[in-house]
Amino acid sequence: MGVYLVSVGAEEWFGEEEDGWGEVASALSAELRRRGLPPYEGVPPETDFVAGSGQAFEEKLTPPMTGFDALCQTHLSQEESETLCGWSVLLPFSLDEEIWLPVDSGYCESTLVVGAPQVLPLAEKLAAAIELPPEIPETCDNLDLSMWFRHRAKDLATMRPGLWSEDLDAAFYVALFLRAAQHSIRRGCPIVLT
Repeated sequence: MGVYLVSVGAEEWFGEEEDGWGEVASALSAELRRRGLPPYEGVPPETDFVAGSGQAFEEKLTPPMTGFDALCQTHLSQEESETLCGWSVLLPFSLDEEIWLPVDSGYCESTLVVGAPQVLPLAEKLAAAIELPPEIPETCDNLDLSMWFRHRAKDLATMRPGLWSEDLDAAFYVALFLRAAQHSIRRGCPIVLT
């Protein structure tokens, strides 16, 4: 159990079954039409798991967020912090403003939808502020990021300490939101909090 950020393919996104996102997809398309925008229909299909392929995204939100919250308060406005990490659904295209949908997303009575192109520069700003190292995995398709921070980050922090290594939990969340936004844009898929 726990809270995960995962990529969603077309079958699950448009699915009406209990664990599908069909109600959110339908409400989002209606809201986009209301705003004069086309509905979001170009979700890529599910992919079979192939380790290291970068076709799927799955990470668990395990470490405490206290240091990450403090980092956000130092480098971002309240509005920017909410855009970066307050969403329930991350879309691969730009939105002029966040979208609140009156649909239960599992953890909230409503669903906050934001665009990955708005999240990415905020995550990049934090990554630059703490000098996130390039060794952090680029793909996160089977808890790769979680495993890297659990097993390899401490070794790298010993060999090459820096701002990023002062709080590895905070660095994990910076990397998490950075990689989530990059994955959503690269694959053209939504990422959801589940």
